[in-house]
Amino acid sequence: MNELCRVALEVQSECEKHRWRFCFIGGLAVQYWGEPRFTRDVDLTLLTGFGNEEAYIDPFLEAFAPRIESCRDFALQNRVLLLKSSEGIGIDIALGALPFEEQAVNRSRLIELEPGAVLRLCSAEDLVVMKAFADRLQDQLDVQRILVRQGVSRLDWDYITSHLAPLCQLKGAPEILKRLNQLKESLAYQAQ
Repeated sequence: MNELCRVALEVQSECEKHRWRFCFIGGLAVQYWGEPRFTRDVDLTLLTGFGNEEAYIDPFLEAFAPRIESCRDFALQNRVLLLKSSEGIGIDIALGALPFEEQAVNRSRLIELEPGAVLRLCSAEDLVVMKAFADRLQDQLDVQRILVRQGVSRLDWDYITSHLAPLCQLKGAPEILKRLNQLKESLAYQAQ
C-alpha cells in the first residue's frame, strides 16, 4: 500500500474512533474521479460546526504532529488544521460547517483506492465544486480531468451549479462559474 493511502487510513481511523463525519477531498479524490496525479498530502473535510472546534482539533493534535507553530490557534482562526504524519506527509483538515460541506460529507462514500485502502471520498460533483471554487491552476486542471474521465453528460450539473453559484457570489468571482460552463460546453462538443 502506498504511503499516502496508509496515512489517509490512519486519519480515517481517528475520525471513525470519535464517530466524526468527514470525507477525503483533494488529491486522493482526484486520483479516483479524475486522472491519477502526484499528490503530497491528505486533504479532508471534517464536520465540526461552529463553536466547538477545539473538541475536534485537540484529539487530532494528540494523534498527529502540528505542521506549523501555533497550529491550534491557526486552525481556530482559519478553519484549517495543518498536521503531518510521522513520515512528514501533510494532513490538511478543513473544519467544515457550511451546508455545502455537510451535503458533501453526506454524499460521500467508501471507495477502494487500492487493495486494502477503502477510504471515504467525496462525490465527483462535490469535488468539481470544491476544485472550481479554489480556482488555482492545478484545481482548474483537476476539474478538466474529472470532466473528461467522468464524462460531462454523466455529472449532475444542476447540483454542481446550485452549489457553486452561491459560493462564487460569496467570493465575488462569477467568472469561475462562467469558465466552468465554457469548459463543460467545449468538452460536450468534442464528445459529439
